[in-house]
Amino acid sequence: MKTTTSFNQTKTILLNVILFFALSLSTIAQTEQNNETGQTITVTVNNVKNNTGQVIFGLHNNQTWMKTQGIQNTSTKIENNIATVTFKNVKPGTYAVMVLHDENINNRMDFKNGMPLENYGMTNTPLSYGPPQYSDAKFEVTNQDLDFKVRF
Repeated sequence: MKTTTSFNQTKTILLNVILFFALSLSTIAQTEQNNETGQTITVTVNNVKNNTGQVIFGLHNNQTWMKTQGIQNTSTKIENNIATVTFKNVKPGTYAVMVLHDENINNRMDFKNGMPLENYGMTNTPLSYGPPQYSDAKFEVTNQDLDFKVRF
C-alpha cells in the first residue's frame, strides 16, 4: 500500500513540475512575442515609370546600408505605376529605406559603365549625385507608425 501511495505522490509531483515548466515556457513565449511588436513603416512609390517587373524595398540600418540584405526586404508588383509595402514590427531606432524598380526581375540593380540602368530611390528623397548616403535617407522610429513617399 505504501508503494502505491508513494508512486502516486511521485506521479503528482512530476505532473506539477511538468505543468510548471509548460506554463513558464508559455509565459516566456508570450513575453518574447510582445517584445517583437513594434511600429509599421509604409512606403509608397507613386511615379514608377511603367508596370513592368517589380519594386524591391529594403529596410536598412547603418550596418546594412548599401548591402543586398537589409533588416527587412520585400518586393511587390506595380499597379497603375504605384508600388506600396508595409514593414511590420519595426523596433525603435534609426533606419532608412532603399527602393529599386527591378524591371527585369533579376533581384538586383543593373549597371552599364558604372551607371544604374534601373530607377531607384530612398526615404527623404534626397537629390544627390553619386551613391546614396545613409545620412541623407535616415529617419527615427519611435512610438508612431510612419508613412513615406519615395520618388524615383
